[in-house]
Amino acid sequence: MLKSHGMYTKIHNYTFIDGNNLYLSTRELGWKLSYRKFRAYLADKYSVQIAYYFIGYIEDNKYLYDNLRHDGFHLIFKEVSRDERDNVKGNIDADLVLQAMIDIEKYDQAVIVTSDGDFTSLVEYLLQRKKLRVVLATSRDNCSKLLSRAAGTRIDFLDSLRDKLEYKK
Repeated sequence: MLKSHGMYTKIHNYTFIDGNNLYLSTRELGWKLSYRKFRAYLADKYSVQIAYYFIGYIEDNKYLYDNLRHDGFHLIFKEVSRDERDNVKGNIDADLVLQAMIDIEKYDQAVIVTSDGDFTSLVEYLLQRKKLRVVLATSRDNCSKLLSRAAGTRIDFLDSLRDKLEYKK
């Protein structure tokens, strides 16, 4: 909470999550993220009111989408395409950047969740506008050097929170 002239003003931070990047990079590190715990962490640590989760839409993943919604994420779907080997491709980068720009006057600061260097320009712009709270990447090793350099001191890594955020049965 911010104190302003004797009154408290609620902080309205938004997060913009590169869903596939988050999922694949935690899996590559050998652990599974608890999305429920992650959503609570975003609210507690960064005062996130709205958590956008950008993801390619695959009809067979309805259960996953329902769970993400239940855990408090606002899903933004991207139509997917398949390559010649039937691998799914759903590039959400432009959609995430566009949503961050559409909502820029609605949030105090943004939390960007990705390790992808394609978001470097967004991070630089948000920093210039004093709208970047933090970039959350999964680990220092799998984070783009360009993204890390652009974020400067406003970057944190989820691998240090594995004990707190890991899904356990």
